[in-house]
Amino acid sequence: MEYNTTRPKLLLPEYGRNVQEMISHAMEIADRDERNKATRAIIEVMGQLNPHLRDVDDFRHKLWTHLFVMSDFKLEVDSPYEIPKPETLSSKPDQMAYPKGRIKFGHYGKYTQEILKDSKNITAADERDYLKITMANFMKKQYLAYNNDAVENHVIANQLKDLSQGELILENPDELINTNLILKSFGIQPNKRPKKNQKNQKNFKGKNQNQNQNRNKN
Repeated sequence: MEYNTTRPKLLLPEYGRNVQEMISHAMEIADRDERNKATRAIIEVMGQLNPHLRDVDDFRHKLWTHLFVMSDFKLEVDSPYEIPKPETLSSKPDQMAYPKGRIKFGHYGKYTQEILKDSKNITAADERDYLKITMANFMKKQYLAYNNDAVENHVIANQLKDLSQGELILENPDELINTNLILKSFGIQPNKRPKKNQKNQKNFKGKNQNQNQNRNKN
């Protein structure tokens, strides 16, 4: 009996040993035309074994690449695509630069900070007014989405001024969208918001009642 441990290692196990042996047989065919025909037949079998590859862009190119990988890049056939090289597949991708920009208020995000920083480039008065009220309302929504609690309008106005480096000043913070309306848009009923430490206070109250009952028994 022949065990898999004594057989050659499968380079791409998802195709199975039969495909691996078919490729090994094709490599032994001396006539190039016959070898090309055998290779195209193997490609069709590989496609049937992995139908999910049909959803991948240019899936036949992927099949041909796998074919050369399983032949250890030693199969000499006429490929409709550029034949890959071993060093190309084993090469490491270039290291991506990690963003180093500092975000002052994380719940607003990087792009909010950049938009407000570039507000100095807007000179038209009507555009500046539209930008500051739009961004202030957006910041309030982001704050409530992050904190899920009430926020004072003057806090949003101060942070708007801070992030815009003094370019956008909200003269009347009370004109911002009502907090309850924002919470309702999140699917939160304002009058049903859980109060802070409510659960702890309830547990503490119950614990005191139990202690008093035990004292009365004694």
